[in-house]
This record gives sequence, C-alpha cells and structure tokens, in this order.
Amino acid sequence: MLIKNLKNAYSPLYFLSALGPGGMAVSFFMYLMFLVPHKGSPMTAMEHWLPIVEKGGFNAILIITVLSIVVILASIHFLLLAWNLKEWKIYKQTDAYQNLKQGNGEVTVMAIPLTVAMSINMMFILGSLFVPGLWSFIQPVFPIATFAFFSVGVWALVIYGKYLLRLFIEGNFNQEKNNSLSQLLAPFTFAMIAVGLAAPGAMSHSLAVSGVSLALSAMFSILTVLLSIFWLISGVKQILQSGLDLGGSPTLWILIPILTLLGITFVRYTMGLHHNFGSSLENSLFLAVMSIILGLQLLIGSFGYFVMKANRYFEQFVQGDKNSPASFGLICPGVALVVFSFFYINYALIGNGIIDKYSIAHMLLLIPVLVLQLKTTWVMLTMIRKQIMVKTQAIVKQN
Repeated sequence: MLIKNLKNAYSPLYFLSALGPGGMAVSFFMYLMFLVPHKGSPMTAMEHWLPIVEKGGFNAILIITVLSIVVILASIHFLLLAWNLKEWKIYKQTDAYQNLKQGNGEVTVMAIPLTVAMSINMMFILGSLFVPGLWSFIQPVFPIATFAFFSVGVWALVIYGKYLLRLFIEGNFNQEKNNSLSQLLAPFTFAMIAVGLAAPGAMSHSLAVSGVSLALSAMFSILTVLLSIFWLISGVKQILQSGLDLGGSPTLWILIPILTLLGITFVRYTMGLHHNFGSSLENSLFLAVMSIILGLQLLIGSFGYFVMKANRYFEQFVQGDKNSPASFGLICPGVALVVFSFFYINYALIGNGIIDKYSIAHMLLLIPVLVLQLKTTWVMLTMIRKQIMVKTQAIVKQN
C-alpha cells in the first residue's frame, strides 16, 4: 500500500523512486540485448527470444526469468510514476512548494522530466520485446520518438530556464548550502534526453530523421558537459569549505550515470554517423573512450563509497531508520555502472577481439556486474519499502 497525501513532506526527488525501477529494468534488459543473437536488428525483439523459449531448456528458463523481471520492474516504474504525479499535483498547492521555488532546491523539479524520459525508454524496450514484428515497421516510429524526447527536452529547458532566470535576476543562490553535488541533477536530466535522441539517430534509415536526432542529441550533450563542469567545480569548492552535507551524500555518485549516458550517446552517435553518413567505424576508439569513462566511474564510485562509509550515510539511511528522498539517488549510479559495463564488454572488449563472445572470460566478467545489479536492486527495494510503503505519519516525522 502506497502512502498518500504527503503534502508538505513531499519532494520532487521522490520521482527518483520511479526512475530507479525503470533503470533497473533497462539493466536486466541488457542480458537480452547483448547475449541473445539478434542479427539484422539493433535491439533484441520478440522474434529473437521466442524461438529460444519454444525450444525449452536452461536458456529458455533464463530468458523467461529475465523477461519476468523486466516486466515487474517496468510495472513498478509506471506505478510509482503515477503515484508521484498525483502527489506532485497535491504538493504544488502547499507552502513548501512556494518555498522550494525560492531556494537552491528548485533544481529538484528536474527529476520530473528525467523520469518521464526514462518512461519513454521503457515503452521502447517493452515494445521491442513484446510487440510481434515491431522492427518490420519501426521506421515510422523513430520520428515520433525524436519528437517525444525533444518535447521532454524543451520541457526540461523551460523548467531549468526559469530557475536560472531567477538566479540571474535575483542573485539569491545560497552558496553556503551548495555543499553537495545536487545541482548536477540538471545535467543528469539533459544527458538522459541526449541519449534518448541518439537512439533514432543511430537506428533510423532516414537521413533526415537520423541527422536531426543526432544534431539535437549533440546540443543536449554539450549542455550536459558544460553544466556538469560548472556545477562540479562550484559544489566541490563549497564542500571543501563547509564539509559535505550528510543528506546530499548520494550526489557524490551522480557523475556516474551522467558519464554512462554520455558514453552510450557516444556509441549511438558513432553508429549513426557510420550507418547513415559514411563515417568510418574504428572499434579501437570505443576501447579508448569507454575505458576512460569506466575508469572515471570506478574512481568516483570508490571515493564516494569511502566518504559515505566514513560519514555513516549507509548505516543511517539504508540500514538505519532515517529517511530522505535523496536516498533514492543511490540507485541510479549502480544501474548506470551495470548498464555501461555491458556496453564496455561488448563494444570495447569483444568488439576489439580482446575476449570472445560467450567465452569463459566473457561470463566471468559478468559476475561482478550481476553482483552489483543484485545489490542495487536490494537497496532500491529497501528504499521503496522504507519511504513509500509506510505510514504517512512516519515520513512526516522523519522529514
């Protein structure tokens, strides 16, 4: 049973509770994407997995298991999205919302278009997996996908534009309360839009659709990079002066999903230029660029872990009884690292002949990925149970 009518106790960061299951569904889809053969199609579809299931055996059991997990997580995603939209509507009538619009926390509204962009991704994956013969008539769908992601992008630009306009005119940004990396939520959103736009750019056979999609993706990508650099410097500077805000500790990991989304955008952009515009495809470039990204992610992940271990964040907010919607931010980095690991193994390692597909080395590399995936799933379910499937009074007390 989901809690209702949080009113002043609600926060736009609760949209991350819906983002998490959506991301986890994508992470489990990666097994189908990269382990089930799908020659002639850029994504695994129903016509690829169904014949394997019909044959029966161990592989069929694995595929059915993964499909079931994807469906369950997607259902949770859309359920929590609907819950958030209802609570958000109520929250906008409160004094807390008016106060939110006057402070640094207004950036948290960016979690809404971020989550909606994930919903579009989810519909695309579910369509590929369960709509018979989708890829035989997919081309007319790509301009619709481009329009959908661009519409969410414009929506995000309007939200963020109003926020920046207030800061530029009134100059009331509270730098002393900027002792976390919470402002990176905005570039996170734009990165999600960029990777979504890159999909039709890579897969459409139409030069017009591909070109427009890639151009728009590039625009949101560079915006992501510029904002990430600016707010990273600003946030780290204040953290070094004031110390890290305990409640904002999960933001130390927010660069991990941003890097994953930019990395996948790079892969899709490269593929789109190769398939539609005759650009050369150098697998060695994937190894170089993706290794840099993965290395940064591991460094950021390790540093953030030791910081949150030292300030007892996990002990208090995951294992303990403290609640904060910002805790849902722990899910995205785990999801992102899992997803990018699949891309890295396939494009950087297998693509360059460093390891063979389906080899023992390939399977061994997937073990730590699976461990991280299961750990992230446990954290996600823990956060949902603690913060959304409890009495309203408990949440109000904690906040």
